[in-house]
Amino acid sequence: MSQVPPTTELPSRALHGSLADPLMEVMNFLNEVTSRYPEAISFGPGRPYEGLFEVERIGDYLAAYQRYLIEERGCTPDQVRTLLFQYGRTNGQIHELVARALQNDEGITAEPDSLVVTVGAQEGMFLVLRALFADPSDVLLVSSPCYVGITGAARLLDIETVHVPEGPEGCDPDVLRRTIAALRAAGKRPRAFYAVPDFSNPTGTCMPVAERRRLLELAEAEDLLVLEDNPYGFFTPTGSGLPTLKALDERRRVVYLGSFAKTCFPGARVGYVVADQHVRAPDGTRTLLADELSKIKGMVTVNTPALSQAVIGGMLVSHDFRLREANKPAADFYQSNLRVLLDSLDRLLPRERREAAGISWNVPAGGFFLTLTLPVPADNALLEESAREHGVIWTPMSYFYPDGDGGRHQMRLSLSYLTPTQVAEGARRLVALLEGRCG
Repeated sequence: MSQVPPTTELPSRALHGSLADPLMEVMNFLNEVTSRYPEAISFGPGRPYEGLFEVERIGDYLAAYQRYLIEERGCTPDQVRTLLFQYGRTNGQIHELVARALQNDEGITAEPDSLVVTVGAQEGMFLVLRALFADPSDVLLVSSPCYVGITGAARLLDIETVHVPEGPEGCDPDVLRRTIAALRAAGKRPRAFYAVPDFSNPTGTCMPVAERRRLLELAEAEDLLVLEDNPYGFFTPTGSGLPTLKALDERRRVVYLGSFAKTCFPGARVGYVVADQHVRAPDGTRTLLADELSKIKGMVTVNTPALSQAVIGGMLVSHDFRLREANKPAADFYQSNLRVLLDSLDRLLPRERREAAGISWNVPAGGFFLTLTLPVPADNALLEESAREHGVIWTPMSYFYPDGDGGRHQMRLSLSYLTPTQVAEGARRLVALLEGRCG
């Protein structure tokens, strides 16, 4: 008999400490529950609705991009072939097109060279954090609750995060100011604040314009950078949104993180960073922060796939660099789902019944998410029961609290991945769970 060679074993303590962080397991648990109960209606994923995608349009967008290269850029067939098949410019090849769309859609004036086209917004977060956080005393401030992608990236990079409790309208600049003062008193340097002003994940809150201006004034006074993430700004009830922080930014305090995952399609994995801050070298020469991010990107992903950029570039060209108008059908769809969910909850749990049971929810004006509060823990055990006994899945809000000690009685409901019929039926199933546990 042949002997099985001994297996190499690696002690977990020899691996990076982030791998033992419960934060890294939260999405695995949700995916595992979803796979075990495939017939359940899931309010879990924050994905776009797939019925809005048209496979045949991918070829149309590729053709549109090729025409743009030939007719507007004057590229030869050989140059087109190189742009589509080869490694390309590290900072991306559609940066000029993205800059035009940002001007049209958001009123953001950005020089193309200040953009880095990334592999999704997640890579953009990683690049920005790696570049900005140079000292152990540097601290990343995040809203609490917060999108796990930014806190997970910070954990992988050994960056300390400090949570700033969110109010009903998102970030409260006064709370942020007090947090900054406390950190400075403790010998820390608050380096940047991560913000999602428009329909944030997970709460769905939207920051008023006056508060946005106050946040920028605070950032200038406190020498703080703001990392603005804007995946959901197009999905408003009117089709026109509030001005982004970056559009209001007069002192280049905002590093803008964008993505085409929700506005085009997530499978392309194309995002971007507007990093127009100047970096001064010891000899007095200046570069853009975008150029510094490019150095890191070259060692992480080399470049963003050319074919993905070509498809997104073709979408931008085809829609005259106005994605907000092109996304109007999707925005209307998500608004319809939001109304169905809110109307269903109101009908199934009238005010007197839900107040008596200690159940409440917020009413976002747009986006993908809302928050439901219960008198009992909305934990993994309740999620398991919900999927098994009632056929409905949701996300515990505790997943989104950086300190691990919040949201214990709340659930996030995502309405983006379902049809209106599924939303209504999912609400019925959810209420059956709530009546059984909270009635």
